[in-house]
Amino acid sequence: MPEYEGLIPAVFTPMKENGSINTDMIKQIVEYLIEKEVSGVYVCGTTGEGASLTTEERCEVVRAYTESVSGRIKVIVQVGHNSLFEAKNMARYAMDVGADAIAAVPPEYFKPRTVENLVDCMCMITEGLKNMPFFYYHIPTLTGVNFDMVDFLKVGGQKINGFAGIKYSSTTIYEFQACREYENGKYTILFGCDEMLLSALAVGAVGAVGSTYNFAAPLYKKIINAYKEGRKEDACKYQSLSVNLVRLLYRHDNTVQPALKGLMKLIGLDCGPNRLPLISMNPE
Repeated sequence: MPEYEGLIPAVFTPMKENGSINTDMIKQIVEYLIEKEVSGVYVCGTTGEGASLTTEERCEVVRAYTESVSGRIKVIVQVGHNSLFEAKNMARYAMDVGADAIAAVPPEYFKPRTVENLVDCMCMITEGLKNMPFFYYHIPTLTGVNFDMVDFLKVGGQKINGFAGIKYSSTTIYEFQACREYENGKYTILFGCDEMLLSALAVGAVGAVGSTYNFAAPLYKKIINAYKEGRKEDACKYQSLSVNLVRLLYRHDNTVQPALKGLMKLIGLDCGPNRLPLISMNPE
């Protein structure tokens, strides 16, 4: 399995004012992020409004990002869907167009009832894929699916094809640490809460996927470097800036995503409006 480390922005799906996908903007986003020395992109996740896109649109976005990246950094594609058949088809498409890995949220309308049930769902998505790393996307605040992730590693590691680890988007650092240390660090556990990156570094995080890395990657690189160099006060100071940033985003919208898209426009990368039920920010 390839290793995934450093900062991996959860990228946006740019849209035109009429709501259609603006693939022309994707090349600009990719070039900007590569200039900021990120390690990869996470496509069609929460930040990318993947749940609000049709399967055809998601394929269009995945193809555009994969082609724009052209092997220079990693591409992880979130394929989760309430229909496991759709998720399986998306996984196959992502592999065929050259993505490096796939990830998936669980079905969230009819929710898995046990860890074993959840693992079976992920097995269906990855069935038949060869040499394709798979990350389970753990984001219980949005999916309502919240099992012990160490239990998931124990069961999923034995059954899920290509199982590489977890994209861990929860604030329970103690469980994140337990997952990181499971079987001597066998699995890659990507941390997904930007405002707590320093906490995750303290318990062994080496890779992180996040929304604010799209426009504030240099800040988070300062956090990482200060931590590695033992400059505790500097690391805390930089993380405090991240905390204040995220708190500001929450002031504008509880879902945060529209405010994130608004910030992209401020740095010259206009990703357009949001899809309902998200409400786009107005200019004011």
